[in-house]
Amino acid sequence: MFDLKSLFKKEVEKQLTDVEDYIFMPERIQLKVDDGQLNCVLNSDGSVNIFYTKQGVTDVRVATRKHPLTSFEAELQHGLYDDVIEDVVDMVNKTVDGKSKYFRSAVILPATPSLRAPEPTQTKTFD
Repeated sequence: MFDLKSLFKKEVEKQLTDVEDYIFMPERIQLKVDDGQLNCVLNSDGSVNIFYTKQGVTDVRVATRKHPLTSFEAELQHGLYDDVIEDVVDMVNKTVDGKSKYFRSAVILPATPSLRAPEPTQTKTFD
């Protein structure tokens, strides 16, 4: 038998949770995590930016809003973005610890020769 009521309810729920139909009030939540600064930003289009900065190294990840009818702070408290946060923290820690192939704090750049003003050249004139 076909349950029209549950089918209608599922379609309404799907329509209500479509993030693209909402405009959100931008929010920013800042936390100290593992000696670094974590910034979680909810943008007005429903995207979530997660920034993590530690010892001058910053990484960012973008996620989509999980539950548009729940407060952003509640989403964070319930761990809905923990996988994204763990990823960004791990990448920054990897870079800070010198395990990245692009970042090495022990590299010493060679000194470049100083730029001195050229000595004036003497010109001879022939009469």
